[in-house]
Amino acid sequence: MTIQEVGSGDTRKRPIKLGGALITLVEPHEGHQVAYNRWYERDHFYAGCMIGAWTIAGTRYVATRTEKAKRYPATSSFAPDTAKGSYLALYWILAGKFGDWIRWGTDQVNWLHDNDRMFPHRDHVHTLMYKFAREQHATEDGVPTEMALDHRYPGLAMVVFELAEGVTPDAVAAWSEARPLPADQLVAFTPIPLLADAPSDVPRDEARDRYVHLYFLEEDAVAVWDDHFAGLGDEFAAAGLGQVVFASPFRATVPGTDTYTDELW
Repeated sequence: MTIQEVGSGDTRKRPIKLGGALITLVEPHEGHQVAYNRWYERDHFYAGCMIGAWTIAGTRYVATRTEKAKRYPATSSFAPDTAKGSYLALYWILAGKFGDWIRWGTDQVNWLHDNDRMFPHRDHVHTLMYKFAREQHATEDGVPTEMALDHRYPGLAMVVFELAEGVTPDAVAAWSEARPLPADQLVAFTPIPLLADAPSDVPRDEARDRYVHLYFLEEDAVAVWDDHFAGLGDEFAAAGLGQVVFASPFRATVPGTDTYTDELW
């Protein structure tokens, strides 16, 4: 059976395509981490995102103190404190419907605020919408990008670049493609500002010169960090492309459990 003979369509055409993502990095207040984890995965993960039309997939990752010890730089405009930002949630949105979803998501979270369905004992480190830019795969017929979140990769590396003046995402893409890919796949994004009526507890980040790489790993991110990611920021700067303002390994959460809530700090 060839790839195009699966079902009645040609799967190489990819009728379901990634258009953008919600990337949200949040820190629960110490002493409230278990309650936060349960609220998020048993209520907000669904009510705030997954029930929306055009949501392809969603998943969560966590940075324990082990992952946070590998973060760099020590401080930046993106993340002033590397100890903050324990939970990372990712949501994939269908291409062609991203604008509709952003409007729905803003209205939905405002409704959740109005109906006392939010959790006060947590802070947003970074929450923003991102437009899909490109993908890179270790193998030609690997896990499709649209299925990356459902694949439940055990490790993830998130790297946020701040581009030097005049540097374009295409230049970053060329630099990235010239390097050995240290992951099963890489998905890259550019930022989109929040709508004006987005909830006030979400910090406004108007930086337009950022470029985000999500490296999906089939292994523990910390185990390969020193070999493949620790020096990436220096390489990027040496190439004259800009600087890394956030680099962190993450591990997949274990849905339905409180696993890792006692290892955040």
